Amino acid sequence: MEDKASGFDDHAFVPMVSLEMNLAMFKSRWQLCDGITEYLSEILGQSHSDPARYTNFLSVAANELVELAFRSTRAPGRIRFGLYRSATFNRLRIAFPCDDAFDRRPTKATANERPPVAIAGSADPVVKPEETLLLRDLATIFRAAIRIEEDETHGMQIIADFPSREDFQ
Repeated sequence: MEDKASGFDDHAFVPMVSLEMNLAMFKSRWQLCDGITEYLSEILGQSHSDPARYTNFLSVAANELVELAFRSTRAPGRIRFGLYRSATFNRLRIAFPCDDAFDRRPTKATANERPPVAIAGSADPVVKPEETLLLRDLATIFRAAIRIEEDETHGMQIIADFPSREDFQ
């Protein structure tokens, strides 16, 4: 399933909602992470047979990703949240200006380990080890494909594709 999502074909996704706000406003109150997460998760859960369950599960993952974005930038600008839907996946995209929170040194997986999180681009952004572990756990628990990449404005974006079906572990 991860292979199907990891193609990251933007054309297969239909926009559902987008939210953009000033980064200084977003960073002014940690509680905004919860409010944004609740809003996005409620929208994702709307078309499911058990919307409360799907919303609850995805709010955990979405909250971690929103909080990662909160912690990862001190640069001025705007932060954008977007939800997209395809036939089999729901996508959360968070884009924000980049500062030095992301170390751009490439990393290599050991022989027994495959990279849990797809890192795109030639100047691979690499998150801190504890954040990599968090992203790996989220990808496993929610059977999601998660990647972090440089966006078109040389900022960063976190993209997570969650299966539309409720088959979480």
